[in-house]
Amino acid sequence: MTENTNEKTFIKGKDRDLESSISTMQEKLVSFGFDIVEASWLNPLANCYSVHIKDASCGLMFTNGKGSSAKSCLASALGEYFERLSCNYFFADYYLGEEISNSEFVHYPNEKWFFSEDDTIPEGILDEGLWDYFDPNKEITVDKLYDMNSGNGERGICALPYIRERDQKAIYVPVNIIGNVFVSNGMSAGNTQNEARVQSLSEVFERYVKNKIIAEGICLPEVPLEVLERFPTILADCKELESHGFHLRIADASLGGLYPVMSVTLINPKDGSVFASFGAHPSFEVALERTVTELLQGRSLDQLDVFQPPSFDEDEIASPHNIELHFIDSSGFISYDFFKETPDYEFVDWDFDADTQSEYDNLVKIIHDMGHDILISDYNHLDVYACRILVAGMSDIYPVDEIVWNNNNDGALFREAFLTLKDGDPEEWLEILDALEQGGYNDALAAAEFIGLAPDAGTTWADFRLGEMKAVLALAAQDEQALDWVNWALHLDQNNEENTRKYRCLQALLEIKWDESRDYSQYMTSLGLMYGKELSERCLDIVEGKIIFDGLHCPGLSLEGFDTHQKLLEGYKKLQAAKVKNWK
Repeated sequence: MTENTNEKTFIKGKDRDLESSISTMQEKLVSFGFDIVEASWLNPLANCYSVHIKDASCGLMFTNGKGSSAKSCLASALGEYFERLSCNYFFADYYLGEEISNSEFVHYPNEKWFFSEDDTIPEGILDEGLWDYFDPNKEITVDKLYDMNSGNGERGICALPYIRERDQKAIYVPVNIIGNVFVSNGMSAGNTQNEARVQSLSEVFERYVKNKIIAEGICLPEVPLEVLERFPTILADCKELESHGFHLRIADASLGGLYPVMSVTLINPKDGSVFASFGAHPSFEVALERTVTELLQGRSLDQLDVFQPPSFDEDEIASPHNIELHFIDSSGFISYDFFKETPDYEFVDWDFDADTQSEYDNLVKIIHDMGHDILISDYNHLDVYACRILVAGMSDIYPVDEIVWNNNNDGALFREAFLTLKDGDPEEWLEILDALEQGGYNDALAAAEFIGLAPDAGTTWADFRLGEMKAVLALAAQDEQALDWVNWALHLDQNNEENTRKYRCLQALLEIKWDESRDYSQYMTSLGLMYGKELSERCLDIVEGKIIFDGLHCPGLSLEGFDTHQKLLEGYKKLQAAKVKNWK
């Protein structure tokens, strides 16, 4: 993006001109060793832009920005890049390697490790109210609180200090709870502390209110045309979108003026599908603009036909899975009740627009009046203010019972075993298979994702599922369960032609192997014609245990040879260096 460096463009909600913000953030990223490129731009409507930026050496480190101009859009993307760097979010799903996991600090210099001698929860973590919230049935055990990034349970529970806003008391929150419950919600970076905190709390409100409206099928009041006419550029985009054949429902999502949230729902008459976008900010105008730009972030006009029609299935709509889909890509179901003629609330022409200090104070008051506590962690080690805000009961993305039943650290227990498979023996392989069975994990889950590994594209690890892991474990151990799991693997949706041929050949050979009336020699010529001589002979060696874990790279915890993951770790080491140098 080119720009006139003499311009000074100020927009609502920002404490600095866009030109200065962009140049400052770009310079600082370069100074810390990050090479950010603008990978793609979209401008589907006159005043609606989105951009995808990423690290040139590691595509996993990317963000998307949106805005009503190219500059506000790029500033948005760069701000999100800083928030995700500052809050370690680029690395939240991955193993941080042996060196970092055993270094002086794994996440931040102010982390604390709480060790338990007798498997009781150590003192000093959370507070009584938070324990009641996260563990109402007293089911959380020490092992459920180890962070998956280090997998270093011998070291203890890693927890980070958050300041409780109402009394400025430090509360130590386990990294594991942050990752399992809050994910990316409530992170922000900004020109000033108040600007970033307002953005962070606005995001909390947006998702909280969105989830409530979708789960309860609340019908929102539409914004009158005379109100929309106050914002001609936003209205122009809406009319342009409608000129392409879509219908828009622009609504007040403040639920009676309580919350600073707006909603715009796109209705596609081609297939009856609907897509509800939400945006939040103390300024009515900013909230509305964010809602419209969010509608098309990363999408061109021909990519608006991938959503669902409404539904009357209230249980499905309110299910955690459906709410999760709305968090990920807004592809979940919405109730027909959302589109009723008579809204459940009256329209309120609200506006909490003020200086960022006043806006922040007002947002805090609303949350405190609701009975929730606000926990804040400030980060300045990249010379840009960033924060992460947790509001238990409001900013949750996943249900708290995920800590017990679907913990992201489960895979860490298998990490070393998966990466050293070829060093094992049949007894050990069957123990791993049995442990996977006992864990009740989703067999379709990617094995690399399960253990926190970033696989290289085009390798076996890139698409390998836990059910396939069970197949190769049974094959290596020469166990009859192999046929069941090869049959399972044959029904995988993402199977490519090569994998399908391989599994069909393995299936046939296993049927022969375990049938005393059949002999390989009678079938190898025909199998060679069906699947190729080389593949059929390799599959025979697999079935007979002469080749084990075919195509799986297993270098151990050094991760040698996993180039994508190593590039990710190089990015994290740059971040760790900045923490050492600039931590305050």
